[in-house]
Amino acid sequence: MTLVLEVEGLEAFYGRAQVLFGVSLHIGEGEVVALLGRNGAGKSTTMKAIMGLLPEVRGRRRFRGQDISTWACHSIARAGLGYVPEERRIFTELTVEENLEVGRQPPREAVPHWTPDRLFDLFPNLRDLRRRPGGQMSGGEQQMLSIARTLMGNPSTILLDEPSEGLAPVIVQQMAQMIGRLKREGLTVLLSEQNLGFAAGVADRAYVIESGHIRFEGAMKTLLDNSELRRTYLGV
Repeated sequence: MTLVLEVEGLEAFYGRAQVLFGVSLHIGEGEVVALLGRNGAGKSTTMKAIMGLLPEVRGRRRFRGQDISTWACHSIARAGLGYVPEERRIFTELTVEENLEVGRQPPREAVPHWTPDRLFDLFPNLRDLRRRPGGQMSGGEQQMLSIARTLMGNPSTILLDEPSEGLAPVIVQQMAQMIGRLKREGLTVLLSEQNLGFAAGVADRAYVIESGHIRFEGAMKTLLDNSELRRTYLGV
């Protein structure tokens, strides 16, 4: 398997407080990998650290063979690593179409090329809302728009931070179908999640993080079969 993303000994700090302790993970080409943990376990911090969004991070990060440990976040994004933050951060005054244009980047070799029409096929709910301002959309619609805007950058790999959080069950199901479609398109996906059921339906492998430490790495089925580990670190 060709490794796309490699993280070794990742440490992160907020001021004097250390929040990640030697986090290591890897993702192979075309995999969907879940980073699971309770609220506050370090999932979002790991995502932000990988993307170069934190001021003090130690450890090594490699993306498609390149050491990105010291790169600025915009350089990482331009290299083809997309990021959908938990907060969504859409432009509320801009329409759906305008938000998508903000994320547009040139096509990449051997990577799916996304256009607004292709994204409306992926997220049919957005098609009828294309001229609606982002601030007038529901939480689920905003989540779809946030993912669609990131895909307009034509990434080869995408980080999804808590994609199912706070969404209605029908929207969560659509998110699962969307991730399956991205995998079929050849994208590599790392998603952070508290929702084990959602992650189990889409992910090939899982990491479990607790208090900034990786406590489990393995196949999703192995995690599902280990009730003691799930109760200890996920509370399920």
